[in-house]
Amino acid sequence: MPQYEIVDSEELRMVKVTLNGDTVRGESGALHYMIGNIEMVTKAPSVGGFLKSMVSGESVFRPTFTGVGEVYFGPPTFGEYHILELDGNSMVLDSGAYVCSDEGIEVGIIRNKGMSMLAGGEGIWQTTVSGTGTLIYYSEGPIQEINLSNSTLTVDGNFAVARDASLNFETRMLGKGLMSKIAGGEGFVNIISGTGKVYLSPVPSRFNNLAGRVINDTVSGMIPFLNRNN
Repeated sequence: MPQYEIVDSEELRMVKVTLNGDTVRGESGALHYMIGNIEMVTKAPSVGGFLKSMVSGESVFRPTFTGVGEVYFGPPTFGEYHILELDGNSMVLDSGAYVCSDEGIEVGIIRNKGMSMLAGGEGIWQTTVSGTGTLIYYSEGPIQEINLSNSTLTVDGNFAVARDASLNFETRMLGKGLMSKIAGGEGFVNIISGTGKVYLSPVPSRFNNLAGRVINDTVSGMIPFLNRNN
């Protein structure tokens, strides 16, 4: 089986997969570089998969890498890569969260119901994964695992990076009554209910926060200079 490792170099992270005659599947464009005797193969999707790709904008051309050596997936990021084991179950991933997985894991696309998904931040189309094996997914920051037991989770924004496919998912306005919806200020929220696991990334990594502060401080420092020259 492929061996997975999250490599942390100077606070930048990427995924290392060691192959010994094994095969790993990756997201299109996720390859950073590879070392060794490794062959990359990209198979054409089914007609249905190709049509879904055209409608959703999600790539269904996910290449496989087979051989002996090391494959690195990236790009290097201040965000977080996570290793998750599937045991015959199915999950739904936020768009862009899928990175790579064992060849035996099936990767597809699901259509969420309702145009309000756009307002909820998740979008209409998301990625599905199912089967048995190892999965690597990406988030902007650390993951908080929420266990639902016939209960409901309300999420403001697209912080739900992954969830069990058995959970119900919908987007709607928060609050009852017109005044509550207008004055509450929350707008559309994502409602996840049932029994299963939800993986939230409620805050970006501290390095993303640091980068944001540096950019803001730089811009703020330039404003007086720009004003003097106008």
